Amino acid sequence: MVQIGYTMMTEQAGPRDLVDHVVRAEETGFDFSVTSDHYAPWLESQGHAPYAWSVLGAAAQATSRIPLMTYVTCPTVRYHPAVVAQKAATMQLLSGGRFRLGLGAGENLNEHVVGRGWPGKTTRHEMFTEALEIIRALFEGDTVSYHGNHFDVDSAKLWDLPDQAPPIGVAVSGERSCEIAGRLGDLVIATEPKGELISSFEKHGGKGKPRVGQLPICYDPDRDAAVKRAHDQFRWFAGGWKVNSELPDPAGFAGATQFVRPEDVAETIPCGDNVDDFVEAVRPYAEAGFTEIAVVQVGGDHQREFFDWAEKKLLPALREL
Repeated sequence: MVQIGYTMMTEQAGPRDLVDHVVRAEETGFDFSVTSDHYAPWLESQGHAPYAWSVLGAAAQATSRIPLMTYVTCPTVRYHPAVVAQKAATMQLLSGGRFRLGLGAGENLNEHVVGRGWPGKTTRHEMFTEALEIIRALFEGDTVSYHGNHFDVDSAKLWDLPDQAPPIGVAVSGERSCEIAGRLGDLVIATEPKGELISSFEKHGGKGKPRVGQLPICYDPDRDAAVKRAHDQFRWFAGGWKVNSELPDPAGFAGATQFVRPEDVAETIPCGDNVDDFVEAVRPYAEAGFTEIAVVQVGGDHQREFFDWAEKKLLPALREL
């Protein structure tokens, strides 16, 4: 059975609300949760970007069952990989072993803020590979010194290390990232239901490992209101990751999506309250081989009614997949 997760979308809600949301997700019966890790929202209309790791620490204490996961953290520019390893180990301890560390090569939107620029794609993959090697070495518990082309680590050790290190998820979008994920990841992460990504991941060593997807949805009894909200806050999703990884700020995303129409958004994001539409949107992920799918309910102020509907209608329908 495909597991269904809930997304704490840091771009659309403040920290206290996000913790309340994941508590409600646990009560509703979602199988797991994931958390974005942003310094800025995609669009100004989303309006938020709290520090994800503080939210996760609070969520670990406020919940008792639901697994937690970053979806995803970039361990190369804004954060040094040695610090990411320390944060992840601490989260695994705070959550009692419920944490998974989802990692990706990042977006300019979040990483440029520290003034180091935004490297080209090839360099980003090189940096990401070194970061994964550093994090894995630190999770082993040894004192680590590392001297790579992009990162140095000088006699670092994690002094509070859980008995079981957090599993590492690697976000993929093409052959190169699938190779990295298969070799250095414990699970794979993708935001598109492409079977070729799963096949490539398995070819490079990912056979039998979990595969986690994500799908934006917009529940509202008024379908027109749902479409309007999805367009207002989520039209950036239409750009694809080759574009989305390069734009520097919400104004750039607003400009790049100025000609995206509400009906264009509604073609890729299920809107309204017809549960069959949502099931059909999830189905391609299941058919592509994903074992877990995290939904994103669009609109930070529209979570409460979503949970009521999800508990009564959405989750029972999805579990029949």
